[in-house]
Parts: sequence; structure tokens; C-alpha cells
Amino acid sequence: MARTSSALPLGLLFAGLVVYASLYPFDGWRVQGVAPLAYLFAPLPQYWTGFDVLSNLVGYAPLGFLLAVALLRAGLHLRAAVWATLACAALSLSVETLQNFLPARVPSNVDWALNTAGGALGAAVANVFQRLGWLDAWSRFRADWFAPHAQGGLVLLALWPFALLYPAQVPFGLGQVGGRALAWLEESVEGTPFALWLPVEQLATTPLSPLSVACCIALGLLAPLLLGFSDLRTLRGRLAFVPVLFGLALTVAALSAALTYGPSHAWAWIHPPVVAGFALAGAVALVALWLPRRLCNVLMLLVLAVLLTVLNQSADTPYFAQSLEAWEQGRFIRFHGLSQWLGWLWPFAALMYGLRAVVAPPRP
Repeated sequence: MARTSSALPLGLLFAGLVVYASLYPFDGWRVQGVAPLAYLFAPLPQYWTGFDVLSNLVGYAPLGFLLAVALLRAGLHLRAAVWATLACAALSLSVETLQNFLPARVPSNVDWALNTAGGALGAAVANVFQRLGWLDAWSRFRADWFAPHAQGGLVLLALWPFALLYPAQVPFGLGQVGGRALAWLEESVEGTPFALWLPVEQLATTPLSPLSVACCIALGLLAPLLLGFSDLRTLRGRLAFVPVLFGLALTVAALSAALTYGPSHAWAWIHPPVVAGFALAGAVALVALWLPRRLCNVLMLLVLAVLLTVLNQSADTPYFAQSLEAWEQGRFIRFHGLSQWLGWLWPFAALMYGLRAVVAPPRP
């Protein structure tokens, strides 16, 4: 019997991630006079590294796993691994072929073979999990703990830790895009009559006070917390979710600091406003434990609206600029700016999800 699953939207998002990473920076498109599929029959490359082999093999494994799980959930038990592998092979063939038209990229038959093998490996793992009953166990766990139509919220919660990797002016303060968006608009319409339509930017000169920082941290934690509460079915699930979310937030923020400044600075970001923000979020979480799911979505919308308003009207601090400068030195973990886009757009995706949940007809 077919069942709803978060594997398909996660798989599609991961496929978009693969395309983004394979074709970045999307500049210099041109025909280079080479047959598009000539690389498939070219000699094997003479120079390669273990990291290249591992990254191409492991990079497609999650995609193969997610696609196979989605097909298994759709009821295609016999050929799920085969179709998932073929999908990974087709995607890799497409992006490798498109790399012919990007001077900064070099298509490779070895990369295609390793990507296909990685997708097959992930699909095989999904098939093993299915035979061992682990996927069914997860389905039973999800049915006991989460609402039937929670896949959108689960996808957003799965993306939230990756959005936290990009440095933010305030810990857990995602979505600070006002200044950048206005600068992009000014650059786009410069020299046109539309330039007069833009508001005159008045840069904030006063940084956030410690109390404001604590409140923003609390709001940044409450947004995913309330999102989870809106999808969890029982009080037991909500009680377990609070320490899991807080522990995940601490871990990812420490990882981001360690990747930016080094392992010795992993916990340097913890100061009194951070502690106060966690305490405030914990206190509100205790009150919200008994709220109906729809009201949790309404409160999440309010939390995100206040957080985005405060963050986008605040001034960047020199410390924040230094964090971004240090972060830009590492290419692998920032993944060609993808973590930046996640940090910018996650609150707005959560807003759309919350609005849809609020206006939807009540479900039993």
C-alpha cells in the first residue's frame, strides 16, 4: 500500500543540491567544440585523488537511498533499487554532459561511473533496511508520534541544522536578508527610471542590545520548536522534542564556530545573552506543550514575523563581518554558497508552510 513519505521531497531537494554543486558557478556558458558525450569514451584520467573518488561515490549515496525509500513507500518493492539507481545515473549523465559547456568544469566518465555506483549503494542500503524491517519501524514510529500530513514540516526540520551552519549575526537568527536584497535591487535597476522607486536605505548604526540578542535567540529557537509541536501528536513527543532540538542547536552552532575559527573556538559564541535566550525559549516551550497544533502554527508565524523584522532592521557588527570573511575561506563546508541560501530562505519557507497549515481546513 502506498504511503506518504518525506523521502521524495528530501530526494528532490538533494537532487537540486547535486545539480547546484556540479554546475556552480553557472558562468561562461559556451560551446567548446567537443561532442557532448565524448567524455564517456575518453581514456581514464591520469590524475585523481582519494578525496575525488570518495566524494563522487558518497555524494550520490543519499540520493539513491532517498529515491529508493520513496519508491518503496509508493509500493514498488521489486524494482525500487533499480529505478533509483537509473535515476541517479541519468542525473549524473545530465550534469556531466552540461559540464561540457562550462569552462570551469571538466566532465569525466569516472565521475559518472562513481556517481552511479554511489546511487546504487544508497539504493541497496534502502533495500536492506526494508528487508530488515527498519523502514517499517520508522513508519510505525512516525505514525505514533507525528501527524499524518507532517512530511513538509519534517523536511523543514531536517534542513534547519544545515541552515544554521552559515554564520549569523545573532545565533539561530536566520533570514537576515533585508540589506542584501535592497543592495541587489539597487544594482539591478541602477541607471533606470525604477531606481527612483526604491526606498532610501537608512543604515542602522546601533547594534542590538544584549536583551534584544537574547530575545532573538529565543525566537530563533522557538520557530523550529513550534513547527515540530504542530506536527507532533502527543505530549510525550513534544517533551522529547525539546531537549533534542536544543541539543541539536548547540551542536550545529559549535560545529559552525569550529569550522570558521578552529576547534578551540567551538564554544566561544556562548555568552550571557545566549544562555538567557535558551532559558527564555525553554520557558515558552513549557507553556506551549499543551497548545493545539493549529495554534502552534499561528504562534510560529508570529515568532518568525517578529524575528525577521528585528534582524532586518539591525546593524551588522564588525564581529559578524569578520565571521563571514573567515567563513568564505572554506569552500567545501559552505558548499558554494548553498548554506548561505539555506540560512537566508529557511524562515520564509517556514512562513509559507505555516500559512498553508493555518488556512487549510481542519483535519481529523
